[in-house]
Amino acid sequence: MHKLLAGVLCAAGMLALSGCHAARRDPGTVVFLIESSPNSLDPRVGTDAQSERIVPLLFDGLVERDAHFQFRPALAASWQQPDPLTLIFHLRHDVRFGNGRVLTSADVVWTLNSMRDGTVLTPKAASYNSVSAVEAMDPWTVRIRLKEPDNFLLGNLSSSAMGIVPAGSGADFWQHPVGTGAFRLKSQEIDKDVVLERNPYAGPVAKIAAQRIRFEVVPDATTRALELRKGAADIASNSLPSDMLPVLKQDAALEVDETGGTEVQYLAFNLRDAALGKRAVREAIAYAVDRRLIARTLLGGEAQLAESLLPPTHWAFTDDVKRYDFDPARARALLDKAGFAADRDGVRLHLTMKTSTDEGTRLLAVALQQQLAQVGIALDIRSEETATFLADITRGAFQIYSLRWIGGNEQPDIFSYAFSTSRMPPHGANREHYSDEEVDRLLDEASRISNEQQRRADYVRVQQKLAEDLPVENLWYLDSILVHNRRVTGIKPSASGDYLFLRDAKISSLQ
Repeated sequence: MHKLLAGVLCAAGMLALSGCHAARRDPGTVVFLIESSPNSLDPRVGTDAQSERIVPLLFDGLVERDAHFQFRPALAASWQQPDPLTLIFHLRHDVRFGNGRVLTSADVVWTLNSMRDGTVLTPKAASYNSVSAVEAMDPWTVRIRLKEPDNFLLGNLSSSAMGIVPAGSGADFWQHPVGTGAFRLKSQEIDKDVVLERNPYAGPVAKIAAQRIRFEVVPDATTRALELRKGAADIASNSLPSDMLPVLKQDAALEVDETGGTEVQYLAFNLRDAALGKRAVREAIAYAVDRRLIARTLLGGEAQLAESLLPPTHWAFTDDVKRYDFDPARARALLDKAGFAADRDGVRLHLTMKTSTDEGTRLLAVALQQQLAQVGIALDIRSEETATFLADITRGAFQIYSLRWIGGNEQPDIFSYAFSTSRMPPHGANREHYSDEEVDRLLDEASRISNEQQRRADYVRVQQKLAEDLPVENLWYLDSILVHNRRVTGIKPSASGDYLFLRDAKISSLQ
Protein backbone atom coordinates (compact mmCIF):
# COMPACT_ATOMS: atom_id res chain seq x y z
CA MET A 1 0.00 0.00 0.00
CA HIS A 2 2.87 2.37 0.75
CA LYS A 3 4.33 1.96 -2.76
CA LEU A 4 0.90 2.43 -4.27
CA LEU A 5 0.30 5.63 -2.31
CA ALA A 6 3.72 6.95 -3.31
CA GLY A 7 2.73 6.59 -6.95
CA VAL A 8 -0.56 8.34 -6.34
CA LEU A 9 1.13 11.25 -4.55
CA CYS A 10 3.56 11.55 -7.44
CA ALA A 11 0.58 12.06 -9.78
CA ALA A 12 -0.72 14.76 -7.45
CA GLY A 13 2.70 16.41 -7.56
CA MET A 14 2.53 16.53 -11.34
CA LEU A 15 -0.74 18.43 -10.99
CA ALA A 16 0.75 20.94 -8.60
CA LEU A 17 3.77 21.63 -10.80
CA SER A 18 1.93 21.82 -14.11
CA GLY A 19 1.47 25.25 -15.58
CA CYS A 20 -2.09 26.40 -16.04
CA HIS A 21 -3.10 28.43 -19.04
CA ALA A 22 -6.57 29.61 -19.95
CA ALA A 23 -7.88 27.83 -23.04
CA ARG A 24 -9.73 29.59 -25.84
CA ARG A 25 -12.98 27.85 -26.72
CA ASP A 26 -16.69 28.39 -27.26
CA PRO A 27 -17.90 30.27 -24.15
CA GLY A 28 -21.44 28.89 -24.54
CA THR A 29 -20.35 25.24 -24.30
CA VAL A 30 -19.79 23.43 -21.02
CA VAL A 31 -17.03 20.83 -21.41
CA PHE A 32 -17.68 17.83 -19.17
CA LEU A 33 -14.93 15.21 -18.84
CA ILE A 34 -15.91 11.52 -18.79
CA GLU A 35 -13.81 8.36 -18.58
CA SER A 36 -15.35 6.47 -21.51
CA SER A 37 -17.98 6.71 -24.23
CA PRO A 38 -21.53 5.60 -23.47
CA ASN A 39 -22.22 2.17 -24.93
CA SER A 40 -25.66 3.18 -26.23
CA LEU A 41 -27.75 6.33 -26.09
CA ASP A 42 -30.85 4.25 -26.76
CA PRO A 43 -32.62 4.44 -23.35
CA ARG A 44 -34.02 0.97 -23.88
CA VAL A 45 -30.56 -0.56 -24.18
CA GLY A 46 -27.72 1.33 -22.47
CA THR A 47 -26.86 0.02 -19.00
CA ASP A 48 -23.24 1.14 -18.55
CA ALA A 49 -22.45 4.08 -16.26
CA GLN A 50 -22.10 6.79 -18.92
CA SER A 51 -25.22 5.67 -20.79
CA GLU A 52 -27.22 5.68 -17.55
CA ARG A 53 -26.02 9.21 -16.74
CA ILE A 54 -26.29 10.89 -20.15
CA VAL A 55 -29.54 9.28 -21.36
CA PRO A 56 -31.78 11.07 -18.75
CA LEU A 57 -30.65 14.39 -20.24
CA LEU A 58 -32.06 13.28 -23.61
CA PHE A 59 -35.11 11.26 -22.56
CA ASP A 60 -37.89 11.22 -19.97
CA GLY A 61 -39.77 8.33 -18.42
CA LEU A 62 -43.43 8.31 -17.47
CA VAL A 63 -42.50 9.19 -13.87
CA GLU A 64 -39.40 10.28 -11.99
CA ARG A 65 -38.12 9.90 -8.44
CA ASP A 66 -37.54 12.73 -6.00
CA ALA A 67 -34.76 12.97 -3.42
CA HIS A 68 -36.69 10.67 -1.07
CA PHE A 69 -37.14 7.91 -3.70
CA GLN A 70 -40.84 8.75 -4.08
CA PHE A 71 -42.44 8.99 -7.53
CA ARG A 72 -43.74 12.17 -9.14
CA PRO A 73 -45.07 13.02 -12.62
CA ALA A 74 -42.77 13.26 -15.64
CA LEU A 75 -44.28 12.53 -19.08
CA ALA A 76 -47.36 11.28 -17.29
CA ALA A 77 -49.28 14.14 -15.69
CA SER A 78 -51.00 11.60 -13.45
CA TRP A 79 -51.63 7.90 -13.07
CA GLN A 80 -54.00 5.59 -11.28
CA GLN A 81 -54.22 1.92 -10.35
CA PRO A 82 -57.87 0.83 -10.33
CA ASP A 83 -56.86 -2.72 -9.38
CA PRO A 84 -53.60 -4.60 -8.65
CA LEU A 85 -53.32 -5.73 -12.28
CA THR A 86 -53.99 -2.43 -14.05
CA LEU A 87 -52.13 0.87 -14.34
CA ILE A 88 -53.48 3.84 -16.31
CA PHE A 89 -51.24 6.78 -17.26
CA HIS A 90 -52.55 10.15 -18.44
CA LEU A 91 -49.92 11.84 -20.60
CA ARG A 92 -49.15 15.52 -20.73
CA HIS A 93 -50.41 17.21 -23.91
CA ASP A 94 -47.54 19.68 -24.28
CA VAL A 95 -44.59 17.36 -24.84
CA ARG A 96 -42.58 17.25 -28.07
CA PHE A 97 -39.56 15.26 -29.11
CA GLY A 98 -36.38 17.07 -30.04
CA ASN A 99 -37.41 17.01 -33.72
CA GLY A 100 -40.71 18.76 -32.98
CA ARG A 101 -42.90 15.66 -33.16
CA VAL A 102 -45.69 15.51 -30.54
CA LEU A 103 -45.44 12.68 -28.02
CA THR A 104 -48.55 10.49 -27.82
CA SER A 105 -49.61 7.19 -26.32
CA ALA A 106 -48.41 5.40 -29.48
CA ASP A 107 -44.82 6.25 -28.52
CA VAL A 108 -45.25 4.81 -25.02
CA VAL A 109 -46.80 1.61 -26.38
CA TRP A 110 -44.01 1.21 -28.95
CA THR A 111 -41.25 1.83 -26.43
CA LEU A 112 -42.43 -0.81 -23.99
CA ASN A 113 -43.41 -3.39 -26.61
CA SER A 114 -40.12 -3.00 -28.52
CA MET A 115 -38.28 -4.13 -25.40
CA ARG A 116 -40.75 -6.93 -24.69
CA ASP A 117 -40.99 -8.40 -28.22
CA GLY A 118 -37.29 -8.39 -29.12
CA THR A 119 -37.33 -5.44 -31.54
CA VAL A 120 -34.33 -4.34 -29.47
CA LEU A 121 -32.25 -6.82 -27.50
CA THR A 122 -31.78 -5.53 -23.98
CA PRO A 123 -31.28 -6.87 -20.46
CA LYS A 124 -33.97 -4.40 -19.40
CA ALA A 125 -36.63 -6.56 -21.07
CA ALA A 126 -36.92 -8.80 -18.01
CA SER A 127 -38.01 -5.78 -15.96
CA TYR A 128 -41.33 -5.95 -17.81
CA ASN A 129 -41.99 -9.68 -17.50
CA SER A 130 -45.05 -8.93 -15.37
CA VAL A 131 -46.68 -6.97 -18.22
CA SER A 132 -49.27 -8.80 -20.30
CA ALA A 133 -50.35 -5.91 -22.55
CA VAL A 134 -49.72 -2.22 -23.23
CA GLU A 135 -52.65 -0.41 -24.83
CA ALA A 136 -53.38 3.08 -26.14
CA MET A 137 -56.84 3.98 -24.86
CA ASP A 138 -56.67 7.31 -26.73
CA PRO A 139 -53.79 9.58 -27.87
CA TRP A 140 -53.12 10.70 -24.28
CA THR A 141 -53.94 7.62 -22.20
CA VAL A 142 -52.01 4.37 -21.80
CA ARG A 143 -53.23 1.28 -20.00
CA ILE A 144 -50.80 -1.39 -18.80
CA ARG A 145 -52.24 -4.77 -17.90
CA LEU A 146 -50.25 -7.09 -15.64
CA LYS A 147 -50.06 -10.86 -15.33
CA GLU A 148 -49.38 -10.46 -11.61
CA PRO A 149 -48.91 -7.58 -9.16
CA ASP A 150 -45.56 -5.82 -9.63
CA ASN A 151 -44.39 -3.36 -6.99
CA PHE A 152 -41.40 -2.37 -9.13
CA LEU A 153 -43.12 -1.39 -12.35
CA LEU A 154 -43.26 2.32 -11.52
CA GLY A 155 -39.54 2.30 -10.86
CA ASN A 156 -38.93 0.58 -14.18
CA LEU A 157 -41.02 3.26 -15.93
CA SER A 158 -39.09 6.12 -14.33
CA SER A 159 -36.59 8.39 -16.05
CA SER A 160 -33.67 6.77 -14.21
CA ALA A 161 -34.56 3.36 -15.69
CA MET A 162 -35.82 4.06 -19.22
CA GLY A 163 -37.02 6.75 -21.60
CA ILE A 164 -39.80 7.03 -24.15
CA VAL A 165 -38.66 6.86 -27.79
CA PRO A 166 -40.63 7.75 -30.96
CA ALA A 167 -42.84 4.98 -32.35
CA GLY A 168 -41.00 3.02 -35.01
CA SER A 169 -37.56 3.37 -33.43
CA GLY A 170 -35.57 0.25 -34.26
CA ALA A 171 -32.31 -1.38 -33.26
CA ASP A 172 -30.20 1.36 -34.91
CA PHE A 173 -31.88 4.13 -32.90
CA TRP A 174 -28.72 4.57 -30.78
CA GLN A 175 -27.04 6.21 -33.79
CA HIS A 176 -29.58 9.05 -33.99
CA PRO A 177 -31.52 9.15 -30.71
CA VAL A 178 -34.38 11.64 -30.36
CA GLY A 179 -36.01 12.19 -26.99
CA THR A 180 -38.07 14.68 -24.99
CA GLY A 181 -35.38 15.69 -22.48
CA ALA A 182 -33.82 19.06 -21.72
CA PHE A 183 -31.15 18.40 -24.35
CA ARG A 184 -30.97 16.76 -27.75
CA LEU A 185 -28.06 15.03 -29.46
CA LYS A 186 -25.93 17.14 -31.79
CA SER A 187 -23.16 14.63 -32.48
CA GLN A 188 -21.35 11.61 -31.08
CA GLU A 189 -18.04 9.99 -31.90
CA ILE A 190 -16.95 6.87 -30.04
CA ASP A 191 -13.91 7.38 -27.79
CA LYS A 192 -13.94 11.11 -28.54
CA ASP A 193 -17.05 12.98 -27.41
CA VAL A 194 -20.82 13.32 -27.18
CA VAL A 195 -22.22 16.80 -27.85
CA LEU A 196 -25.67 17.82 -26.62
CA GLU A 197 -27.54 21.04 -27.31
CA ARG A 198 -30.53 22.56 -25.60
CA ASN A 199 -33.79 21.04 -26.82
CA PRO A 200 -35.82 24.03 -28.13
CA TYR A 201 -39.03 22.04 -27.62
CA ALA A 202 -38.35 21.40 -23.92
CA GLY A 203 -39.61 24.82 -22.85
CA PRO A 204 -38.11 28.31 -22.48
CA VAL A 205 -34.37 28.46 -21.79
CA ALA A 206 -32.75 31.42 -20.05
CA LYS A 207 -30.12 33.25 -22.07
CA ILE A 208 -27.50 32.63 -19.39
CA ALA A 209 -28.11 28.87 -19.35
CA ALA A 210 -25.61 26.52 -21.01
CA GLN A 211 -26.56 26.04 -24.65
CA ARG A 212 -24.36 23.01 -25.25
CA ILE A 213 -22.73 20.26 -23.20
CA ARG A 214 -19.71 18.52 -24.68
CA PHE A 215 -18.89 15.24 -22.95
CA GLU A 216 -15.22 14.75 -23.79
CA VAL A 217 -13.75 11.28 -23.34
CA VAL A 218 -10.50 11.47 -21.35
CA PRO A 219 -9.61 8.03 -19.92
CA ASP A 220 -6.64 9.17 -17.81
CA ALA A 221 -7.48 10.76 -14.45
CA THR A 222 -4.36 12.94 -14.28
CA THR A 223 -5.10 14.33 -17.74
CA ARG A 224 -8.66 15.12 -16.66
CA ALA A 225 -7.36 17.10 -13.70
CA LEU A 226 -4.85 18.96 -15.87
CA GLU A 227 -7.57 19.86 -18.37
CA LEU A 228 -9.58 21.40 -15.54
CA ARG A 229 -6.60 23.37 -14.26
CA LYS A 230 -5.77 24.66 -17.76
CA GLY A 231 -9.34 25.87 -18.25
CA ALA A 232 -9.78 23.55 -21.23
CA ALA A 233 -12.64 21.79 -19.44
CA ASP A 234 -15.35 22.82 -16.98
CA ILE A 235 -16.62 19.80 -15.05
CA ALA A 236 -15.59 16.37 -13.80
CA SER A 237 -18.01 14.35 -11.66
CA ASN A 238 -16.83 11.46 -9.50
CA SER A 239 -13.94 10.73 -11.86
CA LEU A 240 -10.91 12.12 -10.05
CA PRO A 241 -8.84 10.27 -7.43
CA SER A 242 -9.21 11.75 -3.96
CA ASP A 243 -5.48 12.52 -3.69
CA MET A 244 -5.86 15.12 -6.46
CA LEU A 245 -8.63 17.03 -4.68
CA PRO A 246 -6.42 19.03 -2.27
CA VAL A 247 -4.48 20.47 -5.22
CA LEU A 248 -7.65 21.28 -7.13
CA LYS A 249 -9.19 22.95 -4.08
CA GLN A 250 -6.30 25.42 -4.05
CA ASP A 251 -7.02 26.52 -7.62
CA ALA A 252 -8.92 29.81 -7.49
CA ALA A 253 -10.69 29.08 -10.78
CA LEU A 254 -12.14 25.79 -9.55
CA GLU A 255 -14.72 24.76 -6.99
CA VAL A 256 -14.97 21.32 -5.36
CA ASP A 257 -18.42 20.36 -4.03
CA GLU A 258 -19.04 17.16 -2.08
CA THR A 259 -22.01 15.26 -0.66
CA GLY A 260 -22.65 11.77 0.71
CA GLY A 261 -23.25 9.33 -2.12
CA THR A 262 -25.41 6.31 -2.87
CA GLU A 263 -23.04 4.96 -5.54
CA VAL A 264 -21.74 1.65 -4.22
CA GLN A 265 -18.60 -0.17 -5.32
CA TYR A 266 -18.47 -3.94 -5.11
CA LEU A 267 -16.15 -6.86 -5.80
CA ALA A 268 -17.74 -9.67 -7.83
CA PHE A 269 -16.83 -13.36 -8.06
CA ASN A 270 -17.55 -15.87 -10.83
CA LEU A 271 -19.33 -18.67 -8.99
CA ARG A 272 -18.81 -21.04 -11.94
CA ASP A 273 -15.04 -20.87 -11.39
CA ALA A 274 -13.51 -23.96 -9.74
CA ALA A 275 -11.89 -21.98 -6.93
CA LEU A 276 -14.31 -19.09 -6.50
CA GLY A 277 -17.26 -21.47 -6.57
CA LYS A 278 -16.18 -22.44 -3.04
CA ARG A 279 -17.70 -20.09 -0.47
CA ALA A 280 -14.68 -20.51 1.81
CA VAL A 281 -12.45 -18.96 -0.88
CA ARG A 282 -14.79 -16.00 -1.33
CA GLU A 283 -14.91 -15.52 2.45
CA ALA A 284 -11.12 -15.69 2.64
CA ILE A 285 -10.85 -12.90 0.07
CA ALA A 286 -13.36 -10.80 2.02
CA TYR A 287 -11.40 -11.25 5.27
CA ALA A 288 -8.11 -10.48 3.48
CA VAL A 289 -9.30 -7.12 2.12
CA ASP A 290 -8.81 -4.20 4.50
CA ARG A 291 -11.67 -2.04 3.24
CA ARG A 292 -11.19 0.56 5.94
CA LEU A 293 -7.52 1.11 5.07
CA ILE A 294 -8.23 1.44 1.34
CA ALA A 295 -11.11 3.85 1.97
CA ARG A 296 -8.91 5.98 4.23
CA THR A 297 -5.83 6.02 2.02
CA LEU A 298 -6.61 5.33 -1.63
CA LEU A 299 -9.98 7.11 -1.42
CA GLY A 300 -8.85 9.83 0.98
CA GLY A 301 -11.70 9.09 3.36
CA GLU A 302 -14.21 10.07 0.67
CA ALA A 303 -16.24 6.87 1.15
CA GLN A 304 -18.32 5.03 3.74
CA LEU A 305 -18.11 1.25 4.19
CA ALA A 306 -21.08 -0.61 2.68
CA GLU A 307 -22.82 -3.69 4.05
CA SER A 308 -25.62 -3.67 1.44
CA LEU A 309 -26.28 -2.48 -2.10
CA LEU A 310 -29.13 -0.30 -0.84
CA PRO A 311 -28.34 3.20 0.51
CA PRO A 312 -28.46 3.36 4.34
CA THR A 313 -31.41 5.78 4.19
CA HIS A 314 -33.57 3.34 2.21
CA TRP A 315 -36.64 1.89 3.93
CA ALA A 316 -35.56 -1.68 3.11
CA PHE A 317 -31.90 -1.32 4.14
CA THR A 318 -30.34 -3.38 6.92
CA ASP A 319 -26.79 -3.70 8.19
CA ASP A 320 -27.73 -6.64 10.43
CA VAL A 321 -25.72 -8.98 8.20
CA LYS A 322 -22.63 -11.15 8.41
CA ARG A 323 -19.52 -8.93 8.35
CA TYR A 324 -16.03 -9.59 7.11
CA ASP A 325 -13.75 -7.39 9.17
CA PHE A 326 -10.08 -7.48 8.20
CA ASP A 327 -8.65 -10.76 9.53
CA PRO A 328 -5.75 -12.25 7.48
CA ALA A 329 -5.28 -15.17 9.88
CA ARG A 330 -8.88 -16.24 9.40
CA ALA A 331 -8.45 -15.87 5.64
CA ARG A 332 -5.49 -18.26 5.66
CA ALA A 333 -7.41 -20.77 7.79
CA LEU A 334 -10.32 -20.70 5.34
CA LEU A 335 -7.99 -21.29 2.40
CA ASP A 336 -6.46 -24.25 4.23
CA LYS A 337 -9.97 -25.60 4.81
CA ALA A 338 -10.79 -25.19 1.12
CA GLY A 339 -7.72 -27.24 0.18
CA PHE A 340 -5.40 -24.45 -0.93
CA ALA A 341 -2.19 -25.01 1.01
CA ALA A 342 0.74 -22.64 0.52
CA ASP A 343 3.61 -23.80 -1.70
CA ARG A 344 7.24 -23.13 -0.82
CA ASP A 345 6.88 -19.57 -2.14
CA GLY A 346 3.83 -19.00 0.04
CA VAL A 347 1.40 -18.97 -2.90
CA ARG A 348 -1.88 -20.84 -2.44
CA LEU A 349 -3.68 -20.05 -5.70
CA HIS A 350 -3.61 -17.71 -8.68
CA LEU A 351 -6.60 -15.55 -9.61
CA THR A 352 -7.15 -12.90 -12.26
CA MET A 353 -9.00 -9.62 -11.79
CA LYS A 354 -10.28 -7.89 -14.90
CA THR A 355 -10.63 -4.13 -14.93
CA SER A 356 -11.40 -1.39 -17.39
CA THR A 357 -8.81 1.28 -18.14
CA ASP A 358 -10.41 3.52 -15.50
CA GLU A 359 -7.54 4.69 -13.31
CA GLY A 360 -9.46 4.47 -10.03
CA THR A 361 -10.41 0.83 -10.63
CA ARG A 362 -6.87 -0.07 -11.66
CA LEU A 363 -5.47 1.49 -8.48
CA LEU A 364 -8.02 -0.48 -6.47
CA ALA A 365 -6.88 -3.67 -8.22
CA VAL A 366 -3.26 -2.94 -7.26
CA ALA A 367 -4.27 -2.40 -3.64
CA LEU A 368 -6.21 -5.68 -3.63
CA GLN A 369 -3.25 -7.42 -5.26
CA GLN A 370 -0.98 -6.34 -2.41
CA GLN A 371 -3.43 -7.30 0.32
CA LEU A 372 -4.35 -10.71 -1.12
CA ALA A 373 -0.66 -11.55 -1.51
CA GLN A 374 -0.41 -11.44 2.28
CA VAL A 375 -2.65 -14.52 2.55
CA GLY A 376 -1.11 -16.40 -0.37
CA ILE A 377 -3.39 -15.35 -3.25
CA ALA A 378 -1.48 -14.19 -6.31
CA LEU A 379 -3.78 -11.76 -8.10
CA ASP A 380 -3.03 -11.01 -11.74
CA ILE A 381 -4.52 -7.80 -13.14
CA ARG A 382 -5.76 -7.57 -16.71
CA SER A 383 -6.95 -4.15 -17.92
CA GLU A 384 -9.08 -3.86 -21.05
CA GLU A 385 -10.85 -1.13 -22.96
CA THR A 386 -14.25 -0.47 -21.42
CA ALA A 387 -16.30 -2.08 -24.20
CA THR A 388 -14.19 -5.25 -24.14
CA PHE A 389 -14.23 -5.38 -20.35
CA LEU A 390 -18.03 -5.09 -20.17
CA ALA A 391 -18.48 -7.68 -22.93
CA ASP A 392 -16.22 -10.13 -21.10
CA ILE A 393 -17.97 -9.88 -17.74
CA THR A 394 -21.39 -10.10 -19.42
CA ARG A 395 -20.46 -13.40 -21.07
CA GLY A 396 -18.84 -14.69 -17.88
CA ALA A 397 -15.22 -14.50 -19.08
CA PHE A 398 -13.79 -13.40 -15.73
CA GLN A 399 -12.83 -14.58 -12.26
CA ILE A 400 -13.02 -11.30 -10.33
CA TYR A 401 -14.03 -7.78 -11.30
CA SER A 402 -15.15 -4.59 -9.59
CA LEU A 403 -17.88 -2.20 -10.71
CA ARG A 404 -20.21 0.35 -9.19
CA TRP A 405 -23.98 0.43 -8.97
CA ILE A 406 -25.10 3.91 -9.94
CA GLY A 407 -28.72 4.88 -9.29
CA GLY A 408 -30.09 1.38 -9.88
CA ASN A 409 -29.35 0.41 -6.29
CA GLU A 410 -31.76 3.05 -4.99
CA GLN A 411 -34.69 0.65 -5.23
CA PRO A 412 -34.84 -2.94 -3.91
CA ASP A 413 -35.49 -4.33 -7.39
CA ILE A 414 -31.69 -4.25 -7.63
CA PHE A 415 -31.65 -7.59 -5.81
CA SER A 416 -33.81 -9.23 -8.47
CA TYR A 417 -31.88 -7.63 -11.32
CA ALA A 418 -28.51 -8.67 -9.92
CA PHE A 419 -29.15 -11.94 -8.08
CA SER A 420 -32.31 -13.73 -9.28
CA THR A 421 -31.68 -17.02 -11.06
CA SER A 422 -33.82 -15.75 -13.95
CA ARG A 423 -31.74 -12.59 -14.39
CA MET A 424 -28.49 -14.03 -15.66
CA PRO A 425 -27.22 -12.31 -18.85
CA PRO A 426 -28.70 -11.41 -21.27
CA HIS A 427 -31.82 -11.14 -19.08
CA GLY A 428 -30.26 -9.12 -16.28
CA ALA A 429 -27.06 -8.40 -14.38
CA ASN A 430 -26.56 -11.64 -12.46
CA ARG A 431 -23.11 -11.94 -14.02
CA GLU A 432 -21.82 -14.00 -11.08
CA HIS A 433 -24.33 -16.78 -11.90
CA TYR A 434 -25.63 -16.87 -8.35
CA SER A 435 -28.65 -19.09 -7.76
CA ASP A 436 -30.50 -19.70 -4.50
CA GLU A 437 -34.06 -20.98 -4.10
CA GLU A 438 -34.74 -19.05 -0.89
CA VAL A 439 -33.57 -15.75 -2.39
CA ASP A 440 -35.66 -16.34 -5.52
CA ARG A 441 -38.74 -17.08 -3.41
CA LEU A 442 -38.28 -14.05 -1.17
CA LEU A 443 -37.74 -11.70 -4.11
CA ASP A 444 -40.78 -13.05 -5.91
CA GLU A 445 -42.93 -12.58 -2.80
CA ALA A 446 -41.63 -9.06 -2.15
CA SER A 447 -42.42 -8.01 -5.72
CA ARG A 448 -46.09 -9.00 -5.36
CA ILE A 449 -47.27 -8.27 -1.82
CA SER A 450 -48.41 -4.79 -0.84
CA ASN A 451 -47.68 -4.95 2.90
CA GLU A 452 -44.51 -2.85 3.30
CA GLN A 453 -43.60 -4.35 6.66
CA GLN A 454 -43.59 -7.87 5.19
CA ARG A 455 -41.73 -6.67 2.10
CA ARG A 456 -39.06 -5.16 4.32
CA ALA A 457 -38.74 -8.46 6.23
CA ASP A 458 -38.22 -10.27 2.92
CA TYR A 459 -35.55 -7.82 1.79
CA VAL A 460 -33.78 -7.96 5.14
CA ARG A 461 -33.50 -11.74 4.82
CA VAL A 462 -32.28 -11.39 1.20
CA GLN A 463 -29.52 -9.02 2.32
CA GLN A 464 -28.54 -11.41 5.11
CA LYS A 465 -28.47 -14.39 2.73
CA LEU A 466 -26.36 -12.53 0.17
CA ALA A 467 -23.89 -11.57 2.89
CA GLU A 468 -23.63 -15.24 3.90
CA ASP A 469 -23.29 -16.63 0.35
CA LEU A 470 -21.08 -13.74 -0.83
CA PRO A 471 -21.52 -13.70 -4.62
CA VAL A 472 -20.25 -10.12 -4.32
CA GLU A 473 -18.48 -8.24 -1.54
CA ASN A 474 -19.91 -4.78 -0.97
CA LEU A 475 -17.00 -2.39 -0.49
CA TRP A 476 -18.12 1.21 0.09
CA TYR A 477 -20.47 4.04 -0.83
CA LEU A 478 -18.48 6.67 -2.69
CA ASP A 479 -19.01 10.32 -1.81
CA SER A 480 -20.35 12.33 -4.73
CA ILE A 481 -17.71 14.89 -5.71
CA LEU A 482 -18.15 17.56 -8.35
CA VAL A 483 -15.17 19.62 -9.55
CA HIS A 484 -16.09 22.54 -11.78
CA ASN A 485 -14.88 25.83 -13.15
CA ARG A 486 -16.43 28.75 -11.29
CA ARG A 487 -17.80 30.13 -14.54
CA VAL A 488 -20.38 27.32 -14.40
CA THR A 489 -22.94 28.06 -11.70
CA GLY A 490 -26.28 26.76 -10.48
CA ILE A 491 -25.05 23.20 -10.09
CA LYS A 492 -24.42 20.85 -7.19
CA PRO A 493 -23.57 17.13 -6.93
CA SER A 494 -26.34 14.59 -6.52
CA ALA A 495 -26.08 11.68 -4.10
CA SER A 496 -26.55 9.17 -6.94
CA GLY A 497 -23.91 10.81 -9.12
CA ASP A 498 -26.29 11.51 -12.01
CA TYR A 499 -25.83 14.43 -14.42
CA LEU A 500 -29.29 15.94 -14.10
CA PHE A 501 -27.83 19.05 -12.47
CA LEU A 502 -26.75 20.05 -15.99
CA ARG A 503 -30.36 20.97 -16.76
CA ASP A 504 -29.87 23.98 -14.47
CA ALA A 505 -26.27 24.79 -15.40
CA LYS A 506 -25.59 28.45 -16.11
CA ILE A 507 -22.51 30.17 -17.43
CA SER A 508 -21.51 33.33 -15.63
CA SER A 509 -19.70 36.28 -17.15
CA LEU A 510 -16.50 35.26 -15.34
CA GLN A 511 -14.03 33.72 -17.80
